[in-house]
Amino acid sequence: MATIYDVAKLAGVSPATVSRVFNGTSVSTAKVTAVRHAAEQLNFTPNRAARSLRRQSSEVIALIIPDIENPYFTEMARGVEDVASEAGYSVVLCNSDSQLEKESTYLRIAIAENMSGVILAAASDRTNLDEILATGRPVVAVDRSTEQEIDGVVMANRDAGRMATEHLLASHRRIAYIGGPEHIETSSDRADGWRLAHRSAGIEAPLDLLRFSSFRVDGGRDAMEQLLALPEPPDAVVAGNNLIGVGAIQVLTERGLTPPKVGVAVIGSLPFTTLSPSAVTVVRLPARHMGVTAAQMLLERIRGDQQPARTVVLRNEVQAASAPA
Repeated sequence: MATIYDVAKLAGVSPATVSRVFNGTSVSTAKVTAVRHAAEQLNFTPNRAARSLRRQSSEVIALIIPDIENPYFTEMARGVEDVASEAGYSVVLCNSDSQLEKESTYLRIAIAENMSGVILAAASDRTNLDEILATGRPVVAVDRSTEQEIDGVVMANRDAGRMATEHLLASHRRIAYIGGPEHIETSSDRADGWRLAHRSAGIEAPLDLLRFSSFRVDGGRDAMEQLLALPEPPDAVVAGNNLIGVGAIQVLTERGLTPPKVGVAVIGSLPFTTLSPSAVTVVRLPARHMGVTAAQMLLERIRGDQQPARTVVLRNEVQAASAPA
């Protein structure tokens, strides 16, 4: 007996797309034709009883994030919870630690517990959503996109990197960039913005000052120490997220190099620092608004919205450091 996976292979699509076709979810005409043709060739008949059972979901959604200790993600979670609670849904918060294995476990739990849907900040560019999408449950990506055709809410990351760098270029010459892992979209896109700002100013980005680390405080510390050990260290640094900024500022403080001696721009609000807020340029990311938007999109899908997948890009706001007296 043919399975949904056999149909997907013959049609050249994912199992999730096959499920969408037979569940009546919006899919391109070409894919619908391919799936139905493959199903006819294989004599495949959807199990209506199984589909009905899958739709008996609980009023619970899963929010899977890579780092529960990062205030950026907890602020986003607050936005999700506010919207979900008002609609009568509970939110289960899951911390993947940026590990694919943990992420996969939480996705399987969402299926086993008949959760209504998932909001996911993917652990990696290798995140696999085929299994949960094949059940017909909606998934909304946040902070970073996935390879699947699903709804998403992301920041304008290249703009964030560009804006942070442009503010430093007004008064500094050698500007470093410290990002998280290079394979994570948010990190590489913000680095692209750093490069773009230099190019727009008519100068080449100093690639010896480009560092990819982790999105944690120790990642910022390690990269900042490496940069200060260079024969020609930077006179300013763009921190690719809030915790990297904390780590970099800790090292600069220990070395007596706090702004304005070394300029600092941070992408994302600093959760804690001994510096005056006016000493650091901050590109504020609307994390709570991201959570609110993602939850609204997920609830629309749960209620039967069948419009094509869409991605919402949220804009940033710059709070520039005050000029030294």
